[in-house]
Formats: sequence, structure tokens, C-alpha cells
Amino acid sequence: MPSPVSAQEPAPASRRSKITPERAQELYAAVLDLLRESGYEALTMEGVASRTRCGKSTLYRQWGSKPELVVAALRCTRRTLLSDIDTGSLSGDLHEVARTVEGASDQDTALMHALGHAALQNPDLLGALRSTLIAPSIAAIDAMVDRAVLRGEIEAGNPAADYVAAQVIGAMRARSLLEGRYSDEAFLTRFVECAVLPSLGLPASPPTPRRSEAR
Repeated sequence: MPSPVSAQEPAPASRRSKITPERAQELYAAVLDLLRESGYEALTMEGVASRTRCGKSTLYRQWGSKPELVVAALRCTRRTLLSDIDTGSLSGDLHEVARTVEGASDQDTALMHALGHAALQNPDLLGALRSTLIAPSIAAIDAMVDRAVLRGEIEAGNPAADYVAAQVIGAMRARSLLEGRYSDEAFLTRFVECAVLPSLGLPASPPTPRRSEAR
């Protein structure tokens, strides 16, 4: 005869509530918006629940804690804005970068500022911030430089080639601290033409397309 279940046995773990991918994206978007608005320290699970009309208990069951939720939000909203740029020249690519990043510069820079201090104290948060906002941009710009080397636009040993990503991304992120304004297309275009391209020995303006290409 089987022995009765002891009263000391733990109850079965409750299952995580099922959240659809679409609903999860809504929650992640709300988390990032709240971070930009108020910063990491002011972000609370209660605030996320109120903004998204989601039960606080559901958030805790699904993600466990605020840092875990923020990390998930970062990793699931990864940006790849620059990865598809390939104009056929490095000058053209970097001018296209200036045009492309304008719409995202204010949001991404605000997010990095909101998470900066907290990320230094949380390795998972720092890793998610780097892999989401920094690493994809570095990889995309490095690929542009590599293609330029293969095309013979710049020499492989050009010492400035290793710092193109740092220059462009640094200019994008630093302007808000230096001037209180986010980087726009005009600012980044001037920076590319006056600082980045000359350091590589390239003309400031993108090459004019031939007539056959312009048609």
C-alpha cells in the first residue's frame, strides 16, 4: 500500500504563464520606453505592469526580476540598421550610415545613457547592452572597411582603418553629452567628411555615379 503524501513535500512548481511573441514584444518595447523616459533606477516591475496592463505576478513568473526583464528586452529588440548597407564604396557606405542612423540615434543614445551606470554593476546587463546596441554597429562598419580594403580603396595597413567604427559610433553617442543634442544626418555627414574620410586618405564626397548607374 503506497504511503500517503507527506505534508512536508513541496507543491509542484507553478508553470510560467504563456505569453505570445507579439505580446512579449509589446512588453519589451514598453520596458525600453520607460528606461529612456526615467532611467534604470526608476524602472519598476509595477511601472511596467501598469504601462502594459499586465499583471505584476505574470512579469515575475516570466522573467524573475527587473534585470532579467531588461536583458530580455534588449536582446529581443536587437538593431541591425547598418548591416544591409553596401553602396559599392566606403565613402558611399559611411554617408549612408549618416543617413540611416539619424532616426535611431536619439533612442539608442538615450537608452545607453539610461543603462550606463547600472550596466557597469551588472555583467549580464552590460553584455546585453554591448551585444544589442554596440556590437552590431561595430561589425557592420568593420565589414564596410574590409570591403574597401578588398576593392583597393584603402591600403590594408592603413592605421586609421582600425578606428573607423570607434570614430563613427563615438560621434553618434558623444554629441548629446558634449552639446546636449543628438546626432543627426547633417552632423554625422560633416564628421564623416571632415574627420573619418581624410584619415583614410579618401575624398570627402561620395563618388558621383556614372550616367549608366544613375538611370
